[in-house]
Amino acid sequence: MLDAAFGDDEDERFTDDDWQHALGGVHVVLDDDGEIVCHASVVERELHVAGRPLRTGYVEAVATAPERQRQGHGTTVMREIDAVIEADYELGALGTGEHAFYERLGWRRWRGPSSVRTSNGEQASPADDGYIMVLLTPSTPPIDLDAPISCEERPGDDW
Repeated sequence: MLDAAFGDDEDERFTDDDWQHALGGVHVVLDDDGEIVCHASVVERELHVAGRPLRTGYVEAVATAPERQRQGHGTTVMREIDAVIEADYELGALGTGEHAFYERLGWRRWRGPSSVRTSNGEQASPADDGYIMVLLTPSTPPIDLDAPISCEERPGDDW
């Protein structure tokens, strides 16, 4: 289902690294008569905002079967994911090009510069600027959406 939802375009295709990123957290799966039609997961990551570490619920592997898109399934799954994030994390985050979908669910675009923490130090990731979205939670400390944000390096896409 994830492969079909992401398609065959090399830049958008769902990879083994993408699946590895989705493991170890909470998965929400929408089943319709034994058929999985939608999936999302949230995993713990440590993001730094203006140098301050925040326990972050990072959303991965959000997909709806192509023939079942635009029927509310993604919204249903994301509302469950959002509830997990709001209960358990200081911040929610994800990387996407589908801003309008997430904005209507309360997510906000990160406006500040992004970077990746590597073994060689922090490296700017300007290609990810404007791609990152965050969900503020009851335990989110005061943060500036224009501040620098960073994540740890990982195989595949860092964000």
